[in-house]
Amino acid sequence: MLDTLKRAIVPITALALSGLAVALAFINVAWLWLLILTLPIVALGIYDHNQKAWTITRNFPVAGRMRWVFYKLRPYLRAYIVEDDLSGTPYSFDARNLIHARARGENDTHPFGTERETGAHDYHWLMHSIAPEDQPDHAPRVTVGHDQTSKPYSASVLNVSAMSFGSLSANAIRALNIGAAKGGYYHDTGEGGVSDHHTQHGGDLVWEIGSGYFGARTKDGDFDPEMFRDTASSDQIKMTEIKLSQGAKPGHGGMLPGGKVTAEIARVRGIPEGQDCISPRGHKAFSTPIEMMEFVARTRDLSGGKPVGIKMCIGQPYEVFALMKGILETGIKPEFIVVDGGEGGTGAAPLELSDWVGTPLTEGLILMRNALVGCGLKNDIKLVAGGKIYSGMGLARNMALGADWCNAARAFMLSVGCIQSQRCHMDTCPTGVATQNAARQRGLIPEVQGPRSARFHQKTVEALVDMVAAAGLKHPSELQPHHMMHRVGPETALPMDVIHSFLPEGILLDAPEDTLYSDWWSAAQANSFKPGTDLIKRRAKSQAMAAFS
Repeated sequence: MLDTLKRAIVPITALALSGLAVALAFINVAWLWLLILTLPIVALGIYDHNQKAWTITRNFPVAGRMRWVFYKLRPYLRAYIVEDDLSGTPYSFDARNLIHARARGENDTHPFGTERETGAHDYHWLMHSIAPEDQPDHAPRVTVGHDQTSKPYSASVLNVSAMSFGSLSANAIRALNIGAAKGGYYHDTGEGGVSDHHTQHGGDLVWEIGSGYFGARTKDGDFDPEMFRDTASSDQIKMTEIKLSQGAKPGHGGMLPGGKVTAEIARVRGIPEGQDCISPRGHKAFSTPIEMMEFVARTRDLSGGKPVGIKMCIGQPYEVFALMKGILETGIKPEFIVVDGGEGGTGAAPLELSDWVGTPLTEGLILMRNALVGCGLKNDIKLVAGGKIYSGMGLARNMALGADWCNAARAFMLSVGCIQSQRCHMDTCPTGVATQNAARQRGLIPEVQGPRSARFHQKTVEALVDMVAAAGLKHPSELQPHHMMHRVGPETALPMDVIHSFLPEGILLDAPEDTLYSDWWSAAQANSFKPGTDLIKRRAKSQAMAAFS
């Protein structure tokens, strides 16, 4: 009995105060005002004690609800009070602060030395030169195109990664495109189609075509070549990106909750209003590497000869090599390949896919780099890195590992006002970035936030140029794996070309058996994404031979 009373102390206290208020009312009727506070607590206590849905409030009437309050406040308390500068996830306070400072044009220098633990196992650094470069390229760009390209494109080394209208608000899309127009970099539309908000301010666009073919879609969800041609012929659209998968949810179609599918978004995408929009897991337009390359050629022709790329999160290595064999057999070369790391972001994804499926960017980037170099294709096909990139160091590191340029999504979201509240999937974004709620969008003024996005881009590229010059180089393309050191233990650090294997030019064509990918290469086939050999037996044999030697 005593335990029960202790657990119900809040409503019991409220009941006692109610009785006291009634008694004191005979002296002064003003005491009855106290009942406005106490009686609802008593009623709530009775309800909690008798309800059957929640164990905590049934055992701790009213008081148990305090757990819910603090549970709701937990993310905010951690972000603003508890976490230190470097440990927050997915982006630390230090990272968010850097992006915001650069976007606002504030001082982004740091006093008194690094706060990072240089002895930590994940610490890495750029090897500088005793003879730094006096005249580095201050506006480094990359030419995208080869002998099959009629309209090559000059890309910045940092661009806005794929974020769809629908996932992002109209005002956020406008702000990002204002920034792209002002800063001279491209804005990837995401798979949600090309909206009026993308085209309003004239910034360069890369049109992403996902498995839903939004904006170039028949009523049955198939690819519509005529619709594609009509949109892709716009001068503002510089390239096309065929999305196979993304890092945050590889093997799963894009997800847009029905609450965010407004009439406008439904019109842009060609889907029913108010219903969940979930893209198919795979494409209908192709099912083999050869068919994919034929689709690349088809979309390139339909767009008037503009560059066409492929975006994917790396999964099975033999599938990467199957792509290479499809390119070699057909002779059709995409102009670029985007590798999206498993640490990439999204507006909504199943937790298990975000946490446990998809190769992280470093490993995925190196595998794709080795596939292209090993097949002698790297000079024609540019390699792009995407996944949690926000600083000059992120650009430098990925370019040293083989990327020609980098794309960023969440960093650009932060530059236009995002505060990492992580409510993108609930349509309750507090800053108007990832919501279709008009009242919340009001807080984001594109004409203010757009230039901030451009400033973030400018300052980050300037930081990259400073690092490149410190390494004694003129252009980021000169960065190599040996320029990056990575700590692998408390007393050991190694250059990246020692930690990872980097293949020489053409070796997969000349002597694939001499590489660590020999089993995967043997299993790859141009006419299917399925393995062409029994990988279990082959790898068991390879491992047995390695153990014997």
